[in-house]
Amino acid sequence: MLIIFTGIISIFVLILSVSFINHKIQLSKEEELFVPTGQLVEVNGHQMHVYTEGNGEETLVFMSGGGTSSPVLDFKSLYSLLSDKYRIVVIEKAGYGFSEVTDTDRDIDTILSETREALLKSGVEGPYILFPHSMSGIEALNWAQVYPDEIKAIIGLDMAVPAAYENFDINMSLVRLGAFAANTGLTRWITNLSESDAIKYGTLTDEEKELYKAIFYRRTSTKDMINEIKNIKANAQKVKEAGTPSVPILLFSSNGQETGFDEKRWIEIQNNFSNKNDNARLIELDSSHYIHNIEYGRIAEESKEFIESLNR
Repeated sequence: MLIIFTGIISIFVLILSVSFINHKIQLSKEEELFVPTGQLVEVNGHQMHVYTEGNGEETLVFMSGGGTSSPVLDFKSLYSLLSDKYRIVVIEKAGYGFSEVTDTDRDIDTILSETREALLKSGVEGPYILFPHSMSGIEALNWAQVYPDEIKAIIGLDMAVPAAYENFDINMSLVRLGAFAANTGLTRWITNLSESDAIKYGTLTDEEKELYKAIFYRRTSTKDMINEIKNIKANAQKVKEAGTPSVPILLFSSNGQETGFDEKRWIEIQNNFSNKNDNARLIELDSSHYIHNIEYGRIAEESKEFIESLNR
């Protein structure tokens, strides 16, 4: 029995070793692809990546959901339909995209402080119209609560609201297992893992798809992403206690797929939130969670109409 157990352990160690070595070799080969498409600025002792496009009067700030490897490419199908009229900004937080992986705190005050400083150092001034996806909905609401003069409106892309995290069970063991798989290169052996919705349904070019995959293998379950998950319940509670901000809000909601909730509960959470704000409106889409990669045409048109209505 001991011999069998030892043999199994030896095989497991061998597989991990081969996987890790292959991972490092592939990372080296992919290095030439990993070139920032925007501007790197130093914030809180680390580098953050800020991408800008377009020169319109309104500034649209895109904020990625938790764990999205490449925010710049993830949002491209949508913002490419808006950059002819508006100034587009994509913030890549610590541990995302071309931004540096760090050990900094991921409490909501630190995240907001870093985001605002990155914009300031990039020369991007407000007021802003925020486009948060998923988990970053909590950050967008906090921003509007703390600095209301900086936020003109929020356009939520299936964004999370505080109620979504009240009874949500977060399996940190599974989260850490995902980080282990990413760091040892085991994720490379499951090829469809790198096939994000942006790749499958969006308008990325072949070169951008390859870049997305190269970023995926560098920015999956990073330390910052894991620390965000650890802090999300406390962050959401803080936002809940501060109340609903009074800024105009347009919510696009998915059918609940990939959110961890069934369709009825997810729509209920979105509806309950929008009903508390006289300035909020909800548009339901029959799409999975990354709605901006699937329904980007409709979202772009509805967003334009909403933005123009703000100035009437």
